[in-house]
Amino acid sequence: MRTILQSGGTLFHVAASELGDATQWLRIARLNGLSDPVLHGVVELKLPPVDTQAGGGIAEQ
Repeated sequence: MRTILQSGGTLFHVAASELGDATQWLRIARLNGLSDPVLHGVVELKLPPVDTQAGGGIAEQ
């Protein structure tokens, strides 16, 4: 598992650049105990492994 420092932005952008799919933002959120995709300040994020078969970022209701 990799860790990055992210200064602001959104989990959508992180997922797009690090996982190749912005819809996988929810995987990053869950791994880091986050519910809001908007990042404030400098945040250390754990990244899940790249998984091209992972589903999109729609939370279960």
